[in-house]
Amino acid sequence: MQKEIIIAGFGGQGVLFAGQVLAYAALDNGKEVTWIPSYGPEMRGGTANCTVVIADEEIGSPLVQNPPLAIALNLPSYDKYEPLMRPGGVLIVNSSMIDRTPKRGDITEILIPANEIAEEIGDKKLTNMVVVGALIASLPELTIADMEQALKNHLPVRHHHLLPKNYQALQRGYDLAREQLAVPQQ
Repeated sequence: MQKEIIIAGFGGQGVLFAGQVLAYAALDNGKEVTWIPSYGPEMRGGTANCTVVIADEEIGSPLVQNPPLAIALNLPSYDKYEPLMRPGGVLIVNSSMIDRTPKRGDITEILIPANEIAEEIGDKKLTNMVVVGALIASLPELTIADMEQALKNHLPVRHHHLLPKNYQALQRGYDLAREQLAVPQQ
């Protein structure tokens, strides 16, 4: 098994942290993992993306050209990565910031109003955890419990007061994605 994931958006949307949490969850579960960040020179507002590769065996190359799984948090990322998706792949789309219709019919696009959900929970910085929860619905190698444990294990203790809201964000994204996929709950 090898799963390749791209997460993309603007700097400041938590793109790199989302990838780190996925990587830590997989690593904590005995998987082989690579995590490669890529970002522009701007701290906030510039482009940011990361690739995460999760495998059962040693990873030959951490580079991902045609991902089977991706998250697009903004329109430029959607425009860039939708055409690169592997046929049959799953693209998590932040419908709060992306208002165009899909151009491809050979991939599954899951529309998640991540910004609105994060604001309902009480912190707009949770947008990344909402979409990660949605991704987990299409990544059977990891569970919501794995993600929660990774957050608890790797988030600095001074931020542990934020864990309940992060858990809620993960679960809301996961539930909404499962509804769209029309797959029975695990």
